[in-house]
Amino acid sequence: MENIIIPNAELCARCKGRGYCGRPCPLLEKLKAGMPKPKLAFSGTTPPEIFVGRHNYPYVYAGILAPETYEDTGEYSMPEKWHEKKLSIDQILALRGQLVYSRFRLSIKSVKSGWHNQATRLLSVMQETAMASKPTTAEFRLRKPPAKRLLLDSHIPIIGNPAPLIKVRLEENPRIERKVEYLVNDTDVKASQAVIELYNSRIEVSNIIKVLSAGLLGTKTRRKLVPTRWAVTAVDDTLSKRMLEKIRHYDEISEFMLFHAEYIGNHYEFLLLPDKFAFEVLEAKMPGSVWNPGMKLVVMEDYEGFYGRKSYASNVTGAYYANRLALCEYLMRVKRQAACLVMRECRPEYYAPCGVGVLREASRQAFRNKPERFANLHDALEAANQRLRLPIEEFTRRSWLLRNFGKQQKLDRWLN
Repeated sequence: MENIIIPNAELCARCKGRGYCGRPCPLLEKLKAGMPKPKLAFSGTTPPEIFVGRHNYPYVYAGILAPETYEDTGEYSMPEKWHEKKLSIDQILALRGQLVYSRFRLSIKSVKSGWHNQATRLLSVMQETAMASKPTTAEFRLRKPPAKRLLLDSHIPIIGNPAPLIKVRLEENPRIERKVEYLVNDTDVKASQAVIELYNSRIEVSNIIKVLSAGLLGTKTRRKLVPTRWAVTAVDDTLSKRMLEKIRHYDEISEFMLFHAEYIGNHYEFLLLPDKFAFEVLEAKMPGSVWNPGMKLVVMEDYEGFYGRKSYASNVTGAYYANRLALCEYLMRVKRQAACLVMRECRPEYYAPCGVGVLREASRQAFRNKPERFANLHDALEAANQRLRLPIEEFTRRSWLLRNFGKQQKLDRWLN
């Protein structure tokens, strides 16, 4: 299939395939071939995947995603598997297009309301699905056929085929990891601590996000549904912050180190500098890439000093925290601290949003690769420049971290 360019990113984000621009939706056209035929009742195997929306918060849509097939659907949902199998965007879109988003509306506080109605009965099944570690078969009954439109969000993979859900029934007992079941039943553990314990038990980040989003973690009186977009960032942020509590006490690296990786049009260069921990992400949205339909380069930036940041990284958004988690995992392995400049080229090949998960996995891959080592900053930047399509100056002249590196400053100068 040929790559496509979204004609107006802002309009597309509002439209979600509903035809506001008066033209056929290029992303919707890409998915139509794999979209299921409209049915009011169907059975299938959920990957498992759930989704909790954020619009009209605290009254939101939530539901289960499943295709009309009984095969192993694990790779329909998990970025970890997409990256492992090196799936292309076309392949990812084909898988996503087969999923029906069977949804219902409820309050985020329904988790602890005690009321028993249709929404809370549907919620109970959704929560069982969220806890599952393997694909689970279910039977769905819809009020209307699935609508052929899209839910677009840079944090999550494309979701299509929304339909109002009347009834859902699991056709088998879901397989649930012991640690997940234990922490879901423990209503005295805070959500942040539960996230950390699940991670330490080698539960995939994608699965932790689902459990948190379904309102299954935290103390009894504070449990509630968490919009999936927020849950993605919350998990990445919580895990990396806990790691940084140790990383800030490690010795600094003694040389310049450069890591790189690329996946579906996302090219990363991670430059580690011998200094106290600091972190900066510069994202270059190249013309023709997702969210940049124009002809001008768009560069977004967020950063933090040694003591972290107090506000949300509103420019880079969720990718910032996914990149930071991958970095922290590496620094924990080598027991060192460093300042890190992240340079991302979002290239035209990345023409459809596939979620923060693919960026997390690309970042992790970079740190699994053997690093290039340099005695000085100039040589490290020159090596990165050989792989970047843009001149390295597009990054270096904007970098807060490089402007401050090498200066004899007091520690409090690193504060945001």
